[in-house]
Amino acid sequence: MSIARSVADVLRDHVVLEYEAIDRMYLNVYVPHLQTVGAMVGYLRVHRGQRFASTTAVAPMTEAFVCNIEQFVAAEGVDLIAFEKGQRKDDVTQKYLREFRKSEGVLYVGKAQEKARVMRTERRRCSRTGATYPWIVQSTAMVNHYYFYGVDQDFGPFFLKFCSYFPYNAKLCINGQSISSASLPSVGWHSKRWTTVSSPAPIPSCYSG
Repeated sequence: MSIARSVADVLRDHVVLEYEAIDRMYLNVYVPHLQTVGAMVGYLRVHRGQRFASTTAVAPMTEAFVCNIEQFVAAEGVDLIAFEKGQRKDDVTQKYLREFRKSEGVLYVGKAQEKARVMRTERRRCSRTGATYPWIVQSTAMVNHYYFYGVDQDFGPFFLKFCSYFPYNAKLCINGQSISSASLPSVGWHSKRWTTVSSPAPIPSCYSG
């Protein structure tokens, strides 16, 4: 009586290379000391010299930040795409990747409104004097986020997303499989060969675990 073999058992006899890689990796980019209300108040009073801390002081910084992004787009000659609601960003990126002919660079910059954790200023009233004063609280808001989609010679496709609201937190996304696809050819390996060769060359030590 023969025992039925599983798919894993069948594949085990034919596998000549087993490859593992991180799929997507997200790296948060932020200033730790600007993530709380207390830290924000300290920054505005000590660094910015405000007597009463108010987020109105960062409005010019935000305008300058967005202006610098727009100047970069114009100087580099890349497209600024306003993502529509429900639009798949990956679909847009794939179109630009197919047309990209350089070894590395910025594909385009995307803009989308997304919810973000923000600090905002409320007006409160002193119970003793009746005078009003600004008070910073933590809240959420729909603000513009800017996506810088690019290609790196070593890391492959990636995107860096910036929140346009202070303190301008960012997120970097890279793809582990893209990193390998981009770097293995430099040591004599090509991803198109991985499933076609019967006797592959020795795998580079950096990928052998």
